[in-house]
Amino acid sequence: MFTETQKLHLIEEVLKTENAEILAELETVLKRPRNEAKAKPFSAHELTGSWSKKDAGLIEKAIKEGCEQININDWK
Repeated sequence: MFTETQKLHLIEEVLKTENAEILAELETVLKRPRNEAKAKPFSAHELTGSWSKKDAGLIEKAIKEGCEQININDWK
């Protein structure tokens, strides 16, 4: 949460700004509906089908070769 001091600092910076593009962007952000500002939670389901079968095979091979190796001496 922004403190009153932070808000005042932002207001001061806006007052110093003379760039019309920056001011227009600020206005757009401030006028945006509050519920639109919240990011939608990410779901792993959104990645479904993003790898080809070839890519999936390469990834699976890399995991088996690099990650699924147990070195018995590491446990001593």
